[in-house]
Amino acid sequence: MNDIDDILARLAKSPFRQRFVLGPRERDYLASKGVDAVRDHARHFIGKRLAPAKPPNDGKQTPFRGHPVFIAQHATATCCRGCLTKWHGIPNDRAMENTEVDYTVAVIERWLTRQTNAGHEPQEPRLL
Repeated sequence: MNDIDDILARLAKSPFRQRFVLGPRERDYLASKGVDAVRDHARHFIGKRLAPAKPPNDGKQTPFRGHPVFIAQHATATCCRGCLTKWHGIPNDRAMENTEVDYTVAVIERWLTRQTNAGHEPQEPRLL
């Protein structure tokens, strides 16, 4: 696993990853629910969709919209086991360890916090 600030800096240089930003709806959701609740949602999504050794629909299990965590997962390459391996060094041939789940949730939380503190005008999420 990598240092979170280092990996976010690398991901920010990816043309694909930098397309993902929180839109007004996602910002409002995050503001109304709070970071703690959204972090709990992230932990639930990671536990159900990524942590198993062979997650169902791997590579296609994370929607592109509908929740701030989903957008964050694509922006941070925590959307599938392949991206977790490529960008974060988390092996995809076994179930994720608790420390790896904690790290993944922390990456998502850091990205969300940066998005809410970015000071730029809210925009609609940019997708493929």
